[in-house]
Amino acid sequence: SGGMADARSLVASLAMGADGMNMGTRFIATQEAPVHENVKQALVDADELQTQLIMRPLRNTERVLRNSATEKVLEIEREKGSHLDIEHIRHLVSGAGGRTVLHEGKMDAGVFSCGMVTGLIHDIPTCKE
Repeated sequence: SGGMADARSLVASLAMGADGMNMGTRFIATQEAPVHENVKQALVDADELQTQLIMRPLRNTERVLRNSATEKVLEIEREKGSHLDIEHIRHLVSGAGGRTVLHEGKMDAGVFSCGMVTGLIHDIPTCKE
């Protein structure tokens, strides 16, 4: 799953025998998406190198858009090493912070999932487009 951003992705999937495709991050950067404009613009401005993986030591890996909250998570992960516990980073990765990012546009308030497909997002179209 992932990496799908446009009609080319769909055509490629269908050519390989798929019945459809799963497209997540691309739909966040659409006019209809119920998220703050700052989030949509951040996805347009980002490239695939501005995502990072967090929570790998906990075997609950998540790809997120790089911000100060994700940098802090990675810092704590490095500091704690094999002693890392979810409680050490809960305040940074909880849903509350992500909701603040998505609904209020405070981009450093928490972490939110997105894919490397950000490198293929260059506009904020309608879903129909």
